[in-house]
Amino acid sequence: MSKKKSFVLRIDPETFKQIEKWADDEFRSVNGQLEYMIHKSLKDAKRLKSNKKTSTDKDE
Repeated sequence: MSKKKSFVLRIDPETFKQIEKWADDEFRSVNGQLEYMIHKSLKDAKRLKSNKKTSTDKDE
């Protein structure tokens, strides 16, 4: 399991309310929704390292 970094995020209440609704709509926690949004943004901006796995790669 990977380590996760904790930090404080200050966000205006209306923005939080919208993220909370979005998270509920997708059956995620607010934290999970924020992680999803950040990961998607990094992927879309091509800022993630390639994690190439082939069909022959198996969990060992």
